[in-house]
Amino acid sequence: MGELEVEKHVLYILSIEKKKDDLESVVMEHLRMNGVYWGLTTLDLLGKLGTVDPDEVVSWVMKCRHESGGFGGNIGHDPHILYTLSAVQILALLDKLDVLDVDNLSTCILQDISGLQNGDGSFSGDVWGEIDTRCFFPSPASLFSYIAICCLSILHLLDRINVEKAVNYIVRCKNLDGGFGCTPGGESHAGQIFCCVGALAITGSLHHVDKDLLGWWLCERQVKSGGLNGRPEKLPDVGLPETELFLRTFCSLFSKNDPFVLLQVCYSWWVLSSLIMIDRVHWIDKENLVKFILDCQDKENGGISDRPEDAVDVFHTYFGVAGLSLLEYPGLKAIDPAYALPVDAVNKIFFSK
Repeated sequence: MGELEVEKHVLYILSIEKKKDDLESVVMEHLRMNGVYWGLTTLDLLGKLGTVDPDEVVSWVMKCRHESGGFGGNIGHDPHILYTLSAVQILALLDKLDVLDVDNLSTCILQDISGLQNGDGSFSGDVWGEIDTRCFFPSPASLFSYIAICCLSILHLLDRINVEKAVNYIVRCKNLDGGFGCTPGGESHAGQIFCCVGALAITGSLHHVDKDLLGWWLCERQVKSGGLNGRPEKLPDVGLPETELFLRTFCSLFSKNDPFVLLQVCYSWWVLSSLIMIDRVHWIDKENLVKFILDCQDKENGGISDRPEDAVDVFHTYFGVAGLSLLEYPGLKAIDPAYALPVDAVNKIFFSK
């Protein structure tokens, strides 16, 4: 089966910062906040977060803050709920949420996010009105619902929005197959299911989920190779970036496979985390999935790809390692399936004085 190349993955992640002129870095410039979150969380799960300077990271994150209270994907970029969550997660990861107390920044973030809630309970991604239930990875109303709920929960401000309306909107996105779509009537997809189930878990509303029906839909995402896909008739994958269109365009630059059927190692996260939250993870072949993820490693230069033999990237490296963490791979820190942060970081948020 092979082993996880921990040291090589650490070196790969640390090297990304030095490659700002590479094509991969240029096309991902607007996602830099997400990239920092993916990279740092991976390092923490590997027990190597100490290889970065936390003060330097916090300084950069705060430079991405907009006067509205939200954060952009990079310095000088417009604020968006997607990047605001990643910024808050980074600060939580580094145990630096206290910087948001300065000048009432946490209140500004609250006002920015609460102002994006629509009358039907859904959330827009920014002032321009994009709607999705998804989160920091896949992007329309269920995404943004998860982001808002997760972000405000981390900041202990969840009671400042209309949670009941938000939950009711998510429930409207539930389909007859037990899954969830990005909007009411939308096709069930593993990424959207994570966002909806995660939001329901955080708000204590998992009773709205048909766990057996959804569990069956999710476990059917595992294919013969051991990997997981995002919906019926798709290939297995380690992960999925912010939008399917972006993933197809980006991965077509590096993949040996057809980019229009590429979507796969990130599903190790989307599917596994959802199965864990509904207590049905024992329905899949864990050992075979571990083998699939390990086969997606670049054993020479580090990093994990979407599928074996494809080019690696920080996104799939994060989801591959996070998936292995959910599978209790030896030597990795535990990750929380709802907050997508190491369990010890989540415990500090909610249980430390």
